[in-house]
Amino acid sequence: MASRAVPLTRGWPGKAAALGVAAFLILPLAAVLWRAGGAGWPGAADWAAVRFTLVQAVLSAGISAALAVPVARALARRRFAARGLYVALMGAPFILPVIVAVMGLIAVFGRGGWINEGLGLIGLGPLSIYGLHGVVLAHVFFNLPLAVRLILQGWQEIPGERFRLAAQLGAGPAEVRRLLEIPMLARVLPGVAAVIFAICLTSFAVALTLGGGPRSTTVELAIYQAFRFEFDLGRAAMLSVIQIGLVTVAGLAALRLARGEGFGAGLDRVVDRWDAQGRWLRAGDAAWLVLTALFLLGPLAAVAVRGAPGMAAMPASVWDAARASIAVALGATGVTVALTLTMALARRGWVEVIGLAPLAASPLVLGAGLFLLINPVVSPASVSLLVTMAVNVVMALPFALRIVAPAVAGVEAEYGRLADSLDLRGAARLRWLVLPRIRRPLGFAAGLTAALSMGDLGVIALFADPERATLPLTVFRLIGAYRMEAAAGASLLLLALSFGLFALFDMGGRWRADT
Repeated sequence: MASRAVPLTRGWPGKAAALGVAAFLILPLAAVLWRAGGAGWPGAADWAAVRFTLVQAVLSAGISAALAVPVARALARRRFAARGLYVALMGAPFILPVIVAVMGLIAVFGRGGWINEGLGLIGLGPLSIYGLHGVVLAHVFFNLPLAVRLILQGWQEIPGERFRLAAQLGAGPAEVRRLLEIPMLARVLPGVAAVIFAICLTSFAVALTLGGGPRSTTVELAIYQAFRFEFDLGRAAMLSVIQIGLVTVAGLAALRLARGEGFGAGLDRVVDRWDAQGRWLRAGDAAWLVLTALFLLGPLAAVAVRGAPGMAAMPASVWDAARASIAVALGATGVTVALTLTMALARRGWVEVIGLAPLAASPLVLGAGLFLLINPVVSPASVSLLVTMAVNVVMALPFALRIVAPAVAGVEAEYGRLADSLDLRGAARLRWLVLPRIRRPLGFAAGLTAALSMGDLGVIALFADPERATLPLTVFRLIGAYRMEAAAGASLLLLALSFGLFALFDMGGRWRADT
């Protein structure tokens, strides 16, 4: 009998990598908890930051989930030529740098934006994008596509036979909504809202750029202010403990609410939606799809329109920052791919759990802990780019692992026994068996990591000095200096580099792939 498949080099590199990731998460948090032990009780400003964080997260999650329902319904019951491209558009904001999206939203909704120019033509006063409504607007921009994808998956899980049976029984749109759609939404929507709520709790770059004042400060932004402006390490540590508690509770709630039984299995047949053939239903679905596309594409178009002329006004520091960002992104991608492969090949449940643990971590809290650990030894500014790369690696690891690990498990399940019988192990097994068959997911994971790292504006804001900056931080500084033309040009450059790196790695994984 063939021997049982044995992971590459018996899995010890993956176990070592998992222990390293665990240490990287635990040590900064331990430093924060230790330093917070000497901190005082939260003051009025701290509780105000907690309240604002919860309010904006609730509003962002509720609005995103509510708007996603009619869009997901339209995608579920309509077939049109560009449907695949439209669904792909739903993933674009995930890899879009936050600062670029902010520039686009300002260009559309800001004081001198397209919306206010239109309002001025009809004699109405301007709208302000800054404050609570601006933060919520940006969060809806980022999270509406995620909500649409998750709710659309719920619609697709309803067996086609249920809709066919409803049509045979003469059920109309109201009956289909009551018997099939509302029960599905009751099961899916709470989990979707909880996931978005947890994401919005860690808002930093959006609040930093669109908050508009002390009344619109999130906990993450308060941590940053305590470090950069007050250098009150005790207060920053105390706020970090609060943030850890908020994120942990929200993450557990999201996991619990995501559970639930569906409608059972079907035969995976695609059926026509006889309940959605009315003229007004078609017009309504088309309107939701068009308005959502305009909402998502408008800011990107604004960045392109305003950024092209602004590239001539960019200072030399933008190009230096671009080179630094590319170096950070490539370094983070290389390390993330290596960690992902070793942990996926270990094929141990506890290794994967550790790999997913960063989902519950806050990048700024990790940065705060790393600052406390590094500060007594070396100037944090001197290692700002290295620390930024390390945090990007850890934060991208859960996504990369979930993309690559199932592919690796499938290869081992199908070819593992044959490889063992041929004594194909170690580097030879990786080169000849695994890598050729996981090139597509590995390329996608690498592209995703590179894009996320390229656009990160988080830890670098804590550590950087005027001589060391990434491109997102340089864009933020240009906005703060009211050099909006140069900021628009730098935003367009950042957008091109982020999508370019993603496309480079993604297409590289697809090029001449075996599967």
